[in-house]
Amino acid sequence: MRYGFWAPVFGGWLRNVADEAMEASWDYMRRLCTRAEEIGFDLTLIAELNLNDIKGEDQPALDAWSTAAALAAVTRSLELMVAVRPNFHHPALLAKQAANIDRISNGRLALNVVSSWWAQEAQSYGLTFDQHDDRYARTSEWLDVVEGLWTQTPFSHAGARYQLDNAFCEPKPVRKPVIYAGGESETAKTMIAQQCDAYVMHGDAPEVIAEKIADMRARRAATGKPPLTFGMAAYAIVRETEAEARAEVERITTLDPSAPGFANFQQWLSGTELEREMKLQEYSVSNRGLRPQLVGTPDQVRARIADFEAVGLDLLLLQMSPQLEEMERFAAALIAPASAGRAAPALS
Repeated sequence: MRYGFWAPVFGGWLRNVADEAMEASWDYMRRLCTRAEEIGFDLTLIAELNLNDIKGEDQPALDAWSTAAALAAVTRSLELMVAVRPNFHHPALLAKQAANIDRISNGRLALNVVSSWWAQEAQSYGLTFDQHDDRYARTSEWLDVVEGLWTQTPFSHAGARYQLDNAFCEPKPVRKPVIYAGGESETAKTMIAQQCDAYVMHGDAPEVIAEKIADMRARRAATGKPPLTFGMAAYAIVRETEAEARAEVERITTLDPSAPGFANFQQWLSGTELEREMKLQEYSVSNRGLRPQLVGTPDQVRARIADFEAVGLDLLLLQMSPQLEEMERFAAALIAPASAGRAAPALS
């Protein structure tokens, strides 16, 4: 299993906890990511929203791409998976920007292509917000342009949304960045199977993830392209005892519907296609992070991770709170022992 973590660009992940002791600042981001390399994490996902949907729209939210460029210069091994919304970025300019960041990082850039869900944000910034299938049609053409510029010199394109005439992207990336994407609609899964390298999922139980992986493997095989890799979001809580871990779940999910982060709850539900009803409590932690149940003692969490490995999951994208302290705890209990081949140490 590879271990990734969400960079806390919003100052946390919990809608019911106002202060998670991890401010949305460059100083915290730099300290977190350089330490993450030292303790064994493989990747960070840098989310992209210009409005803060966790702590309230008027609260700080770091820009994903300038943060990624800065992290490329101060990290050495961490893969930088940067989210990008095609309706917010012209593909030709993003292709050049991404290639430059990839060069700074010596080939560690990856893209997480997100076909948007928050209409209000786009409207606030005066940008186009397409209807569902149109969003994926835009993403498909957007990817054609980006990859064309990364692989051809010069590159021309005459499409429904983008037109380029002998455009150059030099220098090109060290290697073609991995393209991650997620989505649960038929349109999304078709596009991902055809054009992306990895499928990322919201958190869920192993048996649900197994079905999704089997479906996407079959779709990918039909294209004749190399196999996809698979990642999943999850919220992790590791404690000495199961009772302590469950008490922490209770603390972070005690509902406060008046919290600013709940303001766009109905918009979020209407803008995404879910395969089953979303419970309000789950909105307390983003990305269905508690469904995987990475909660308990080191042995319990280790066994749960093994269940996900057994169904073909390659990457965990972890959220924790406070992120730095909990990543230290997780790494000491689960990453270091696996690397050293020895039993897990006691947790402080």
